[in-house]
Amino acid sequence: MAAGSTGRIGASLLAAGLSWFAAGPALAAPGSAASPAASCRPQTHEGQAYTVCTVDLRRARVKLFWRGPDGLPYGSLSRLAGQQGGKLAFAMNAGMYDNGLGPVGLYVEDGRELKAANTANGPGNFHMKPNGVFYVAGDRAGVLETGRYLKAHPKAEFATQSGPMLVINNRIHPKISEDGPSQKIRNGVGVRPDGHIAVFAISEAPVSFGAFARLFRDDLGCPNALFLDGSVSSLYAPSLGRQDLSRPLGPLVGAVTK
Repeated sequence: MAAGSTGRIGASLLAAGLSWFAAGPALAAPGSAASPAASCRPQTHEGQAYTVCTVDLRRARVKLFWRGPDGLPYGSLSRLAGQQGGKLAFAMNAGMYDNGLGPVGLYVEDGRELKAANTANGPGNFHMKPNGVFYVAGDRAGVLETGRYLKAHPKAEFATQSGPMLVINNRIHPKISEDGPSQKIRNGVGVRPDGHIAVFAISEAPVSFGAFARLFRDDLGCPNALFLDGSVSSLYAPSLGRQDLSRPLGPLVGAVTK
């Protein structure tokens, strides 16, 4: 999440505030014969409402987006959707960013490392070690602790660093309490064990880190999952008639048709 003033970029978005559009009917469950390559659906876990979006990387692409053709940050889901010309199945914010809407940590787009990994200590969620990296390499994706990612050095086409990790090898992050006092609208990403299915989720109301982590581990079947951000968390899902308006956003992640 950006800190301080965002300046001229996206000032109109700041004025717009946060708007939630009503969701349409639920789509078929992931893995069913009727499931499209990328789909979003409402889901409830432990009495909390979420929207969950799944992507089969064998049939669709997951991409990261930071700057548009004009060289400026996209800054909003609506601008990204307009630029993609109907190819975008869904999108959400893709990690924490600075006042200039640039990524705080590692960022790889189209195979180019545009920002190096951030291994420094510091305050805030990003620095709640271990943090991690979500990456895409061909028809597979992964979520790894930052140190493991840097050692493995996968040939990622896309990668974004954020923190903290929510789930690490089927265990909740050791610094995340079962239900802590911090309650925010949150979004994150996990990957199913075969590496072909990436799972994105956003809460519909403020939830604790613990509840959000258990969603990925216990309900979504993700042995590793990464927190992307809170408070600014936003979703574009045309199949649900939804386009959230938020503060100006940094890097974005979305599923596009192949």
